[in-house]
Amino acid sequence: MIETRKIIVDGEEYEVTLDRNKEVFIATVRGRKFKIEVPEFQPKVDRKERSSSKRSRGGTISSNIPGKVISLHVSKNDIVKEGQVCLILEAMKMQNEIVAPIEGKVTQINCSAGDPIEANVPLIVIESSGSDESKS
Repeated sequence: MIETRKIIVDGEEYEVTLDRNKEVFIATVRGRKFKIEVPEFQPKVDRKERSSSKRSRGGTISSNIPGKVISLHVSKNDIVKEGQVCLILEAMKMQNEIVAPIEGKVTQINCSAGDPIEANVPLIVIESSGSDESKS
């Protein structure tokens, strides 16, 4: 994964390109490359990578933080595809598209547009269509 970051070292700002591979970073600063080793480094796992195992994912949509439901894009009994936008949630003054974690049928909707919501409360429940197991 390659990232470009601005860093400040002893009061001087640098633009650094980081290319990481497990415990090793290659940092490029002003055209010079530096190898940085970080023993026992546990890289952050991308949400997509972390949730790639379809069997471990449920069909419940909730929010990690409190917010407000701006709009619903699904109704009960709708068939949704994985990644389809189900609702727009405003949290911390930002609107976020909340997508279906799995393909399936919407079996419960526990919120409406305009509702304030608490963190970790099930908002929408999707029952798997079963197509995941047929792909294995």
